[in-house]
Amino acid sequence: MKSTTISTKLGGDSVDNYVNLVKLCVGAEKVEDLQFWQDQRRAADPDHVLRHVTRMWPKRDSELLNGGALYWVFKGMILARQEILRLDEVIGEDGIRRCGIVLSPEIIRTAAVPRRPFQGWRYLLPADSPPDLRKGHDTEDALPPALSEALAEIGVL
Repeated sequence: MKSTTISTKLGGDSVDNYVNLVKLCVGAEKVEDLQFWQDQRRAADPDHVLRHVTRMWPKRDSELLNGGALYWVFKGMILARQEILRLDEVIGEDGIRRCGIVLSPEIIRTAAVPRRPFQGWRYLLPADSPPDLRKGHDTEDALPPALSEALAEIGVL
């Protein structure tokens, strides 16, 4: 297994030249489902590394590893993100090289932003990424998806 950690530096300071990924959280209806699954894996194995394995290796890996995050889509809405820590090379039983996106255990809730269905993952520019919710707002009940989408469309969320 190969691990890749890349950081872009200029004059000792980190450059805000990064990109995010967006991915459907298949099988989860809400952020709590993702949190539950990840908590269960860590409870079963305290050394468990949170890693999402995907078939394609991102071409923009250095930008991802310079501050990028994986934004999760639940039922058509981006609702949360996790920081991308590194990319691991994972060789499947079929001998095919895959990318293991290693994630921070902290799930950060974001403002709800509608996202149409797609397959795989897509790049998400920082300017197009939803803002994080303020501390304390992440424990509030989520709005119904249709209401969140309508508010997001008119720029209220």
